[in-house]
Amino acid sequence: MTFPALNPLLPGEASGPVLQLSAPLSFWGGVDPASGRIIQVRHPECGRTIGGAILCLPATIGSSSSSAVLLELIRLGIAPAALVMGTPDAILMIGCLVAREMGWASPPAFALDPAGQARLPDAARIDPRGHVSPLS
Repeated sequence: MTFPALNPLLPGEASGPVLQLSAPLSFWGGVDPASGRIIQVRHPECGRTIGGAILCLPATIGSSSSSAVLLELIRLGIAPAALVMGTPDAILMIGCLVAREMGWASPPAFALDPAGQARLPDAARIDPRGHVSPLS
């Protein structure tokens, strides 16, 4: 099976389970920065943990504080393995860039429309060019 190629925004390698969100998410108020758990009570994936997952976001709900939440997740070592965004979110990418400047391992970021996200395997490996292969 062929999987869609991702558009690298902040290149890097990632592997892990793929967590596909069915609704937009705000990191500020929607994700617990101490645990990486989705706490937005009306979100369909409320209670799921994003740490270590290839996180597929159809869209985000903006807040300039989202980068701070992501930065805290990175600092604690409980950030997503990668961000796959339907629409690139500069605020989230700022969190990744700041982490890299501080010498912390931060998740790569990729763009892929929600229809393409739905075609990703349940667990995947992504190379820096955005090529996807299933984890077996």
